[in-house]
Amino acid sequence: MPAQSPHHRIGEAARLSGVSVANIRYYEREGLLAQGARAENRYRLYSDAEVHRLRFVRLCRAMDMSLGEVRALLALDDRGSDTGHAACATLDEHLEHVRTRLRELRMLEHALKDLRGRCDGTGECHVIEALHARAEAEPVPAPAPLARRHV
Repeated sequence: MPAQSPHHRIGEAARLSGVSVANIRYYEREGLLAQGARAENRYRLYSDAEVHRLRFVRLCRAMDMSLGEVRALLALDDRGSDTGHAACATLDEHLEHVRTRLRELRMLEHALKDLRGRCDGTGECHVIEALHARAEAEPVPAPAPLARRHV
């Protein structure tokens, strides 16, 4: 995308990109968007290319990609050249995360359906009692090892 002179103030960049002002500032702090040009009044100005980059980030985040995954894809994009295979590797890793999360959500759905079955609408509802019984019977989990968090 050709370089263009920055001319959108942050509110306009937010409107054009669909990214909130707070998230634009956050993405700048996280290095997903470079802090660049400022007007004489010290307002930050954004070019059309930066607005497009914000849209790219928003799209990736809407696909539940972590900031690290978005950062990796942006770095590949910034490098240009033949980075397709590296992008595919990033997507493959994300797909595995999504598949794991889907399995977890299916187990959660099953547990919630089971719990919902404790209240059939014909008599007394035993949802609260079932939650108390489950809380009492469930062992206290050991602290989880420091794993890569998907954020």
